[in-house]
Amino acid sequence: MATHTNCESITRRDCLQFGLGGMLGGGLANLLHAQAIARDSSQRTATAKRCILIWMDGGPTHYEMFDPKPGAPQEIRGEFGAIQTTIAGVHFSEKMEQLSQLTDKCSIIRSIRHNQGNHGAGNHYMMTGAPPRIPVGCGAFVSFHPSMGSVVSYHHDQRHPQSPMPGYFSLPRMSRSGGPNFLGAKYAPFVVPDDPNSSGFKVRDVTVPSGIDDTQFQSRSGLRSRLDKLTRLNDEASGDPAAAIQQYYEQGYDLVMSAEAQIAFDISRESDKIRDRYQRDSFGQRCLLARRLVEADVPFVTVYDGGWDHHRDIFTALKPRLPSWDQTVATLIEDLDERGMLEETLVLALGEFGRTPKVNSRGGRDHWSNAMSVLIAGGGTPGGLIVGATDRNGYSAVDNVKSPENFVSTVYAKLGINPDQMLYTPNGRPTHLVSDPNPIRELMG
Repeated sequence: MATHTNCESITRRDCLQFGLGGMLGGGLANLLHAQAIARDSSQRTATAKRCILIWMDGGPTHYEMFDPKPGAPQEIRGEFGAIQTTIAGVHFSEKMEQLSQLTDKCSIIRSIRHNQGNHGAGNHYMMTGAPPRIPVGCGAFVSFHPSMGSVVSYHHDQRHPQSPMPGYFSLPRMSRSGGPNFLGAKYAPFVVPDDPNSSGFKVRDVTVPSGIDDTQFQSRSGLRSRLDKLTRLNDEASGDPAAAIQQYYEQGYDLVMSAEAQIAFDISRESDKIRDRYQRDSFGQRCLLARRLVEADVPFVTVYDGGWDHHRDIFTALKPRLPSWDQTVATLIEDLDERGMLEETLVLALGEFGRTPKVNSRGGRDHWSNAMSVLIAGGGTPGGLIVGATDRNGYSAVDNVKSPENFVSTVYAKLGINPDQMLYTPNGRPTHLVSDPNPIRELMG
């Protein structure tokens, strides 16, 4: 199958050495791109081969999860108490019972902050490591940069072009900034909207629909006209639309025909015991499905977990939700560890920002980008670390402050992708993969 490359990637050192800038193109561009990928792979020792991103859309509260302030005034500390973790002197919210006892296998970043306090911009910044540039009204921004999942999928495709599985899945939807942008439709996530907690769960897009015989199914033209097509999210700025559509069908065909995909999506193969551990709800079973996908060598899976925008009644909403969420995420980390997969699987849990220090008049917390908490486990990450700190009342990150760029660079570096490289769009516009390519040193192991 012919591939259509919507982006050329070289290191900044290449740009300076050859002085080619945005004029790079054609065969020389492809040669330099291949050299850059080879050098990137040879000079970096990846500690992770795959990543599960739990995206907590809306902005999860740091106070009620991983950065409680039990000594703060009532209007700041809220209704929940704090419990001791296995790290001396470090507390989590009382609702994080299981994760508080699993800190030997995970770390928390408490010191990321940025200046994007609306959902669209904050989402873009944390998903891409690039601040949004052009506001278009109603708190939305034009997105030019590819998401982490798309970048990982792109590099995976360069290194493993014959891989039977797509490089990027998102369950059950894609976040607003989770797409490929100029990398093109080929590196958009395959979205699986079906609920694996429903009875008789079957992903329609990786099974042969009834009424199609083997001869019809073996035909790509038959597939195009008869198959209930895989949900695929695209971006208008992704290059040649005809080529993108062709790639869509080619990858859809390859996925449907993949024995690995059939096995990965057959969640009924899991025992009742493990399914119960993950929790018999949509979020729990999607995290289990994510584990099955990375087990099938999918390098990046996003579990989209919405509903964290608690402007009102935050404590009423979180009393039942947090214990269940805590059990599912703790089970995911433990399950990966028990299977010998945690060392090579990066697990992340975060949203676009944290929540305001003071509980508002409606019993909620509003958007707050000066402080947030991020959970990171696996992929060679040392356990038992708390990176940075907020002030005594949780208003702002004040110690060892990190940026979204540092966070995204950490993810790339752990996955063996050099964050210090230039990307070139189809029209030759250069852009840094990450403008500040310095990863968080403490988390690199």
